[in-house]
Amino acid sequence: MNDSAFDQRTRMKSSSKWQRPILQSVLPVLERSQHVSTNEETVISVSRWMAYEQFSIPNDTGTGPFNMGNDPDLLMDINLFVASLNFAFTDFDSSVKFSCDYQGQTWSDSEGMFARIHEAIIAGTDLTSGAFLATVTRQDLARIFAGNIELPMLDERVQILNEVGVTLVDRYDGAFHNFVRSCAPAMYASGDGLMERLVTEFPRFNDVSDYHGHEVQFHKLPQLALWSMHRAMRRSGDWALADLDDMTAFADYIVPVALRLTGMIEYTPQLEARIVAGEMIERDSNEEIEIRAHTLYATALLTDAINEIRPADKQVVVPQIDFRLWNAYHATFWPHHLTRTVMY
Repeated sequence: MNDSAFDQRTRMKSSSKWQRPILQSVLPVLERSQHVSTNEETVISVSRWMAYEQFSIPNDTGTGPFNMGNDPDLLMDINLFVASLNFAFTDFDSSVKFSCDYQGQTWSDSEGMFARIHEAIIAGTDLTSGAFLATVTRQDLARIFAGNIELPMLDERVQILNEVGVTLVDRYDGAFHNFVRSCAPAMYASGDGLMERLVTEFPRFNDVSDYHGHEVQFHKLPQLALWSMHRAMRRSGDWALADLDDMTAFADYIVPVALRLTGMIEYTPQLEARIVAGEMIERDSNEEIEIRAHTLYATALLTDAINEIRPADKQVVVPQIDFRLWNAYHATFWPHHLTRTVMY
């Protein structure tokens, strides 16, 4: 690699997010990876054409196409409720995606969940209250999320909501918005940041893995919740995330596919074969951790490389790049890795 390319790689790692706990925790994984690698030259190459695309931060309530109004307390409640349940929409045995009919359309995957949430709230169900969550049963969730199949991992969802509900009742008068307003409106604030406290006070959100004795932080769902709330309320001024530049990608199933198909990350032939064959990649296995770690690393590199090209008033943040990749590849026929987890 020539000197100018080397200099660019060095500058690409100078933004503040590289000093934050998530990316700092990822770096040791890169050094020991045996199954996944990042092609930094390809990252730079992709940045040279992707930089000229249009990026924006759209208004969004966090529930896709379903309008939940403008009440900031309700938007906080809904976004953290959604984040608690935003995982596993495809049956692991049959590969059938959850879907449901609502308002004259069929909605699948997470949008199917959003549809049922919207339906329940419109009908008057106090779906996000701590009291409801602390006592919700399997039968309750099966009824609320009725669809073509039972929503996958329903027992795990009940346990998550019960635990979250108890914490809300015990500490925050039963409401997510009371928790949000008790935190600094930032990811990091010397322990008082919303994400810092979310992963500490609600174990459901503590998305970490052990890699040869080293703790790796991913925190996909808590970051996605903060990004969704930022989109929903930033223009109204009701709430905005102070350190948006420090966010990472949301390490899931689809963004690694986008990175793999564009050549920005690579798998060993053995791992590639397992994914194509639909074999389960176990949660916290070396392979799964490396896929997620390289996803965070490559998207952070790509964002900084893109910002080197774009003017100062058109800088982008990692979640915008994450959505660009997710949106282009979420419906691809190329198989993604399969991991049974409540974290994504």
